[in-house]
Amino acid sequence: MRLLLIEDNQRLCQAVAESLRAQGFAVDTAASASEGLRVWRAADYDAAVLDLMLPDGTGLDALKEMRERGNMTPVLILTALGAVEDRVSGLDCGADDYLVKPFAMQELIARLRALLRRPGAALGRTLTLGSVKLDTSARVATVAETPLDLTRSELVVLEALLRNQGRVISKERIAECLYDFEKERSANSVETQMHRLRKKLAAAGADVSLRTLRGLGYLAS
Repeated sequence: MRLLLIEDNQRLCQAVAESLRAQGFAVDTAASASEGLRVWRAADYDAAVLDLMLPDGTGLDALKEMRERGNMTPVLILTALGAVEDRVSGLDCGADDYLVKPFAMQELIARLRALLRRPGAALGRTLTLGSVKLDTSARVATVAETPLDLTRSELVVLEALLRNQGRVISKERIAECLYDFEKERSANSVETQMHRLRKKLAAAGADVSLRTLRGLGYLAS
């Protein structure tokens, strides 16, 4: 899953981004409304975390513009503005959730996962295909209830495949889940992760098929 974090406090932005990456998310960051809009327009995000008080204006302006463009990415506002009228204004402008600073990191992560479990977002706590299960919160995969030893990248690829089971998912979309803008991508990175994941699933006796459809992408069934 790929997230956008728009926050001008550098230390807070880094701390939040690192915590989200530790949970298996790819995270892009922006420090202003204008930069956030530029990045937002350039990629598809599963959710966005948005500060309101930004150096070049309010985050609500960025939110309004994206909603007017028809972009329905789930948005969580993260701000020090905690008055009732501020919350109402944020939600009325198109935000899906509102969290006031200071906050607990665990609550932010839990709220994002709740947003991504809503209809259309397709992030259930547990994803299942045949004998394979993935707990997206605990970041644990099992085959017939036996834990599977996967790297972070392999877990991300497995999650993308299970989330799209029965449908073709492109190599580019998997790469977006694996890497944010700050990480260098290699041409064979997705193929490498797929190869390793297939070997580990086969060794564990998983009854799933991860097919490569040339020119289209991958299909889990």
